[in-house]
Amino acid sequence: VQGVSTRDAAKVMKEFGLESLSSTQVSRAAALLDDELEAWRTRRLDPVKYLILDARYEKVRDGGIVRDAAILSAIGVGPDGRRRLLGVSAALSEAEIHWRDFLNDLVDRGLRGVDFIVSDDHAGLRAARRAVLSGATWQRCQFHLAQNAIHHAPTLAIRKRIGEDLRAVWNARDLKAAEAELAALAESYRKAAPRLAAWMEANVPEGLALFTLPKPHRRRMRTSNPIERAVQQEIKRRTKKVRVFPNEASLLRLVTAVLAEIDEDWATTDRVYINMENRDD
Repeated sequence: VQGVSTRDAAKVMKEFGLESLSSTQVSRAAALLDDELEAWRTRRLDPVKYLILDARYEKVRDGGIVRDAAILSAIGVGPDGRRRLLGVSAALSEAEIHWRDFLNDLVDRGLRGVDFIVSDDHAGLRAARRAVLSGATWQRCQFHLAQNAIHHAPTLAIRKRIGEDLRAVWNARDLKAAEAELAALAESYRKAAPRLAAWMEANVPEGLALFTLPKPHRRRMRTSNPIERAVQQEIKRRTKKVRVFPNEASLLRLVTAVLAEIDEDWATTDRVYINMENRDD
């Protein structure tokens, strides 16, 4: 919080239960906290089979201007089927260089064994993923694909039913059946919504990679929603009290603390996120 007003710093520190501190106390508390959070962000990582990536935005003051800062986060599911929060990064861009640096950092910290990645089609992620984790299969988030499809639907009637139509594709028994469902669906919209039909043919196949996984694993890996439900909603709950962060460092400090807390809860539970031994189709 150094370099910003005590009032702005207090907004951030309040989220850690550190209220009514002097500017010197705020600086000392922030420095101690930063050491612990940096250790969590740079810790060594265990092998990961499945990787879930996501991004959200928060307001940050930059040179007197309020700008959007991208927060990148990653969840890994290990060979034991347990999920862990792997890392977080904040920057005034979601461009390829930010994603590439984030993924490279995960690899440098020991990330290995990744077979499958699920994410939305975030700006910059596609190229970064290909460069850093080229051997992994990529699944485009089905939830966000359905949302994107709504934006391409020309009428309210189509917008209302497109989600149900796509579920017939998602829930097909195998890849061949899913491709047949998609072909029939696109053809059914060819006259009434030709742009939607073309968009579906070009984009929806990116949401079918999960058919390469064992059937019992697919439900958990359809979307990046596990991050949004378990992580992003908690980040939103905590950051909305600050509204505008005084700088990137203060944003990263708060978000890292939230994620480290969630990760500790996951590490101490006996529940398995995906039963990796269950591979029956």
